[in-house]
Amino acid sequence: MSGGIAIVGAGYVGVPLAQVFAEAGHSVLLLDVDADRVERLNRGESYIEDVSSETLAQLVRDHGLRATTDYDELRERDAILIALPTPLSKQREPDLSIVRAAAAGIAKQLRPGHLVVLQSTTYPGTTRDCLLPILETSGLKAGTDFYLAFAPERVDPGNREWTTKNVTKVVGGVTPACTEAAAALYGSAIEAIHAVSSPEAAELTKLLENIFRSVNIALVNEIAQLCDRMGIDIWEVVDAAATKPFGFMHFEPGPGLGGHCIPIDPFYLTWKAREYDFTTRFIELAGEVNQNMPYFCRSLISQALNHGGEKSLKGSRVLVLGVAYKADIGDMRESPALKLIDLLRNAGSEVFYHDPHVPDLPAYGLSSVELDPAAYDCVTIVTAHSSIDYGRIVEEAPVVVDLRNATGKAGLASPKVWKL
Repeated sequence: MSGGIAIVGAGYVGVPLAQVFAEAGHSVLLLDVDADRVERLNRGESYIEDVSSETLAQLVRDHGLRATTDYDELRERDAILIALPTPLSKQREPDLSIVRAAAAGIAKQLRPGHLVVLQSTTYPGTTRDCLLPILETSGLKAGTDFYLAFAPERVDPGNREWTTKNVTKVVGGVTPACTEAAAALYGSAIEAIHAVSSPEAAELTKLLENIFRSVNIALVNEIAQLCDRMGIDIWEVVDAAATKPFGFMHFEPGPGLGGHCIPIDPFYLTWKAREYDFTTRFIELAGEVNQNMPYFCRSLISQALNHGGEKSLKGSRVLVLGVAYKADIGDMRESPALKLIDLLRNAGSEVFYHDPHVPDLPAYGLSSVELDPAAYDCVTIVTAHSSIDYGRIVEEAPVVVDLRNATGKAGLASPKVWKL
């Protein structure tokens, strides 16, 4: 594409996507409303862990990648890819206000031949029923004057094996020609493309992927709570079941769901299903189980303090070890550690945290402390970062509550350790 590509949204999806297209030889423009982000990108300073500053600086210097806040610059680009957040409202209903605002800005710059692709996770029908009418206020017709498609992001932050480049890209356009145009664009930079018959099919594909994980994590979380009553090690059971080479997939329990996708995306389909007089019972039940896990984990910490140190939650010094939503990254989106901190504080505990990837939690008035396990009544492993010396934790802490089986995986056994 001679005019290059514009990516609206310079976040954890947009920046890695820009890298892939720039490295494939495309001229790439990142558009974001955050002027500070734009300035940092243009200096080659990355705030996205999956793209280093060294890599970004090279893309800016050698490949012409740049960023802007100006929607007027979209007009000269051939393709416009939308990679913006799609949160839930306080009523747990889809909030597409960010995407709608961007679509309105794009519509003012739309010209014949443009390809517009939505990547933001959403409910089936968004591309056709929400995005298309806004874009057509330009006077142009989707499928005739410009191309419109949906191609869901499938980013797994921190995953070095499966990246934007080598994870198959699913695309679905509002017409076959739209699908073909989107597939051709992504095929120029991404290793494998899977075309589906419609944007609705592509939208539901992404939701199914995340619902699958949510439901299966809820299953092992529920069994973990039963195992606690039965005196059975859930981690031993899961590992044993995983030795079966067929018919079983390994999922682990934990303190709750984190990230943008799994805690939020399933409820997009729950909301949409009501339009069809349908109740998504599995999704809602999974949500209930997973949302209850921080409460269960607080109870486990209480038991450990009572039996292991003859203390109560009130007045105890509790160190939360790891607050990012997953290991070895600093992403805090929907992290279950935040809910657990709230619950512990509400119970009267003095809460501290240590996380090598998250220096501060301004909303909580906390900063990551030096790791001194002996200084606390209980150390709770919430996120199992690989850089932590768990042998030291077990040796020095009076009580350890391990919500990730980090001690078990390290071959550490001690009566001081209470596992989920």
